[in-house]
This record gives sequence, structure tokens and C-alpha cells, in this order.
Amino acid sequence: MIDLRSDTVTRPTPAMRAAMADAEVGDDVYGEDPTVRALEDRVAALFGGRHAGLFTPTGVMANQIAVRLLVPPGGELVLDADAHIVAHEDAAAAWHGGIQTRTTLSPRGLLAPDDVARLLRTGNEHTVGTDAIAVEQTHNRGGGSVYPLEQLRAIRELASGAEVAVHCDGARIWHAHVATGTP
Repeated sequence: MIDLRSDTVTRPTPAMRAAMADAEVGDDVYGEDPTVRALEDRVAALFGGRHAGLFTPTGVMANQIAVRLLVPPGGELVLDADAHIVAHEDAAAAWHGGIQTRTTLSPRGLLAPDDVARLLRTGNEHTVGTDAIAVEQTHNRGGGSVYPLEQLRAIRELASGAEVAVHCDGARIWHAHVATGTP
């Protein structure tokens, strides 16, 4: 039987296990693992020549590191109500980072620019201001829905105008690449 519940239930083939056993390794803590360094460098280059990539053992950890870097304690993150960060990360943003989430239920999990504009707010003595927007590409609970590039650009433009950061939960970013052909 083929189990398609999640990519987390897959098992390596004998050839994959052999490749792992034969791989050159080093101490990643000291930046000495050539395989991890090559992966981080390649991904950084693929994403517009970023300064560096960071391999993390889980997508949740990657999201939480990114969100904590973009949103200070007591800050606000705008995202879809069914986003992985809200629905599957055990309130980690609130628990570990003191981050408030402001959500809206979007069709197939894809935030509409008009909804983002409505949710963005500046802080005052009674209300926290928005620090970042998170999008999920592709959207897991949205059935694998893919943001059209123009929709992402519109959200980015709104964020720039409001001086708000944007985070992309890219756990399935390669699915979006295959679906759209966008490099």
C-alpha cells in the first residue's frame, strides 16, 4: 500500500540509505559539514543570491526562527486562519515568542491583498501593530493551493508600503515551482 498522508511518513530506499552511509560528513555546529554547507549555499543562490541559507531539522523550527526574527515579543503576525503556523505548530509563536496572530479565513488558504490591507494596522496605546505577514506556499490545508505570483507581489507591495515584513512558509515551495514553472 502506498501511504500518501504526508511526506513525513516516507521511508528511504536502500539506495538512499547507502548514499547517506557513504556521504562525506563533518561537524555542522562548526560549519564543517560539506553536504549541509553545499545545500545551504545552493538554496541561498536559488532564492535570489541571499547571503546564506540555514538548514533546520523541521519546517516548524524554520517557521519559528523566521517569525521570531521578524516579529518582536508583543508584536503581531497576519496570516490565514488555516496556515500551518496557526493550525499545526501548537501556538509556538505565542508560547515561545509572545507573538499575537491576526487571522482571516481565506478561500483555499490564499490571502487576498484586500484582506491583508484590511488586517494591517499600526499600533497605539491599546492595540498592537502588525509586524509581519505570513503566506504558505503551497497551502497545506488549502488542498495544495498555489499563490499566483501576481497575488504574492501585491501582498509584498502592501507590506512594503506599511513597512511590514513578509515570511513565506516554504515547506512545499518546490511543489509551487513544479505547479507554476516559476524559478
